Amino acid sequence: MSAPVLTPRSYQVITYGCQMNVHDSERIEGLLEDAGYVRNEAPVAQAGGADIVVFNTCAVRENADNRLYGNLGHMASVKATRPGMQIAVGGCMAQKDRDTILRKAPWVDVVFGTHNVGSLPVLLERARIEQEAQVEIVEALQTFPSNLPTRRDSAYAAWVSISVGCNNTCTFCIVPALRGKETDRRPGDILREIRTLVDEGVQEITLLGQNVNSYGVEFGDRGAFAKLLRACGEVEGLERVRFTSPHPAAFTDDVIAAMAETPNVMPQLHMPLQSGSDRVLRAMRRSYRSDRFLGILDRVRTAIPDAAITTDIIVGFPGETEDDFAATLSVVEQSRFAAAFTFQYSIRPGTPAATMDDQVPKQVVQERYERLVDLVNEITWRENLAWQDREVEVMFADGEGRKDEATHRMSGRARDNRLVHVTVPDDPAARPRPGDIAWTTVTHAAPHHLNADAGIRDLRRTRGGDAWQARQQAPTRGVSLGMPTLGPR
Repeated sequence: MSAPVLTPRSYQVITYGCQMNVHDSERIEGLLEDAGYVRNEAPVAQAGGADIVVFNTCAVRENADNRLYGNLGHMASVKATRPGMQIAVGGCMAQKDRDTILRKAPWVDVVFGTHNVGSLPVLLERARIEQEAQVEIVEALQTFPSNLPTRRDSAYAAWVSISVGCNNTCTFCIVPALRGKETDRRPGDILREIRTLVDEGVQEITLLGQNVNSYGVEFGDRGAFAKLLRACGEVEGLERVRFTSPHPAAFTDDVIAAMAETPNVMPQLHMPLQSGSDRVLRAMRRSYRSDRFLGILDRVRTAIPDAAITTDIIVGFPGETEDDFAATLSVVEQSRFAAAFTFQYSIRPGTPAATMDDQVPKQVVQERYERLVDLVNEITWRENLAWQDREVEVMFADGEGRKDEATHRMSGRARDNRLVHVTVPDDPAARPRPGDIAWTTVTHAAPHHLNADAGIRDLRRTRGGDAWQARQQAPTRGVSLGMPTLGPR
């Protein structure tokens, strides 16, 4: 009699928050697959849903708390009908609310922090064997996340973390308390990982850090980030390099020169403004003022005329007056942002801003927020209209925007990261694959995207497209080993 076939346990990771959390979730998925689990994309509440559900959490905004505890409440009834199901909570909120999560949701099996992602498989197994919740929160980074296995959703684009943590003390932000002081990777480690990714078919990388342009502070090299950008330009096969997020206070002219002079560094910059009022910036402990911010944008556009600049803005910071808000609108108008991520200020317990006087009434914040969004939409549309009838190079994407068989449109990103919906040939053999690159002409501009209905030319079948095609036949190709460290930092 043959032995019964054991079905591997399945998992699903639910991610909240920033790019750093998305990248951490890639590591979580890689760890779980390395431990023998398989990905399950079915809704968790349905029959056949995942055996393990991991919530990778954010603690930056109020609705992240509400969403997490709401979803955990829903999971209680699901778990009650699924013997053996496990729930894990990690990330920034786990680091912050270590003692609260199990009190509010005692059906959670594992709570782990931002510094010990690699412990998750062991904690899950220990919780299963001991039938008892496991909580492990450490205060210092145990291993750089890039040393861990990874499961990337994209075959042709990847995040590459160059640092973790942050040395700033912005009064609205709790991230430094949760992710710790900045820790920088060695340049050799970063470039080795990039070359390995390129060998696997990746052709676009995004350098990732909480304050990416302060890279090098730990080993005393203020020019390290500009040098790293130039070194990326020497990696054969690497077509596009992006980075996020820089801080205006540490943004130097050598970085602008490296962007302008390195062909594969894209003409795109995400530069968080937060407020256009110098008084509010001071209260936020943002160590720059509006004139410095606008000066950076001027120098970037002088060196890179077609650069698309995006930003983050907070509305309703404690004490913000109508004059302060008017200053923000003025800076937004002068900045000509290609896009802006706008947020209403919410109290985050544990931050200095949470106890400040003059919290702005919700209805005032809402009204200002709506005015800001209207202005941003007007400006972004105006900026997009400038691209009408111009040619753009598009890297086609998988799972982003439109893939419309009826109109034969596929979506992709221009070099400056604008979203472009492109009419492609009817013949499947002549259509681009995700990862392939072609030129097209913009025929219509909308506030948040461009249309290119004139067809494509100079289609280039890329190694990234080859990797995407191979992934369709062997989905497990998304898992790769972490990078070894090169000795003491």
